[in-house]
Amino acid sequence: MGFTRDQLESFRDVEVPDLLPTGDQPLLLLFVGINPGLWTAATQTHFAHPGNRFWPALLRAGVVTHPVDQAAGMTEDDRDALRRRGIGITNLAARATARADELTPEELRRGGERLRALVAERRPRVVAVAGVTAYRTAFDRRAAAGEQPARWGASRVFVVPNPSGLNAHETVDTLATAYGEAARAAGVVDGPPPG
Repeated sequence: MGFTRDQLESFRDVEVPDLLPTGDQPLLLLFVGINPGLWTAATQTHFAHPGNRFWPALLRAGVVTHPVDQAAGMTEDDRDALRRRGIGITNLAARATARADELTPEELRRGGERLRALVAERRPRVVAVAGVTAYRTAFDRRAAAGEQPARWGASRVFVVPNPSGLNAHETVDTLATAYGEAARAAGVVDGPPPG
């Protein structure tokens, strides 16, 4: 599946709904992106751009058990598999842009407030925010990658690397290590990191 530039532009400002467990299913691990890209909006699949390393990193870390064809869009079976494992995905900002730097600091701060309310309501074991700069802006605090010293209620908070292809110094392996650490803390995967 592919899109022309004009087709992708038609998805600017479209929102992508959160992917969260339903009913009595607990939310164990909540991944938080910065905002949907245009490809994500077009496919309604988080982290969908073909150059994004999120899904390959989750597969390498054992967080998902089969490949997700992100560029074509997740199937309902893919979504249900995540929900059954207690995994959710949301974003700091809801509107789709071509690049995250098109967002204003105020949008990120409002998104941070919305995220804190979602975490208070759903109480995941672990929140994993993808992108240290976005985290610093949204929550107006210093942060380094890894687990943060303060919890949000009962939820542990991790800042993990952004999987965008624009984040060139990260690899699928380094992303898998970071995502796997958060997943182990949430009880989604067991054992030591793959290696």
